[in-house]
Amino acid sequence: MTLTREWLLQAARFALFILTQVLLARRLALFDTGFCFVYVGFLLFLPIQLGRPWELLLAFVLGWTLDLFYDTGGIHAAACVLVAFLRAGQLRIIRPRDGYDSQDTVNGHRMGWTWWLLATLPLVLVHHTAVFWIEVGHIGLGFGAIARILASALFTEVTLLIAQLLLWEPAAR
Repeated sequence: MTLTREWLLQAARFALFILTQVLLARRLALFDTGFCFVYVGFLLFLPIQLGRPWELLLAFVLGWTLDLFYDTGGIHAAACVLVAFLRAGQLRIIRPRDGYDSQDTVNGHRMGWTWWLLATLPLVLVHHTAVFWIEVGHIGLGFGAIARILASALFTEVTLLIAQLLLWEPAAR
């Protein structure tokens, strides 16, 4: 795949995740506790070998764009940059024995669903914790905030799993 085609594909994915979040997921809530932040999938599904400066820049632009729509003053930008910063370390911890190929992405079809869960769930939890912690505005997270974090992480993770199953084709082994 050429570099230009890869960048165009990523730009289309960026727009798809933003539009899905703003037009659909923004209105979804489970019992006023669980919220779907599907846009974080854009960061999680970036190519694994993408350099950290690009990840951080894309994360900031993604979060800032969401902050413009949600009028949240940087909450999503901060959470996205934190996820992008931690992503490389998380992927290094769960690296397969043979390492990653240059074009690998976080893909459950290719890498296995247990690996996919280990690659996405901790980062989704970090993202949601950051969003709700900044929203609360102080260190003490009460039971309500913890319930929101867990319910939202579960809701987002299931949504990302469905997106992975529907939108990414299984890789030939």
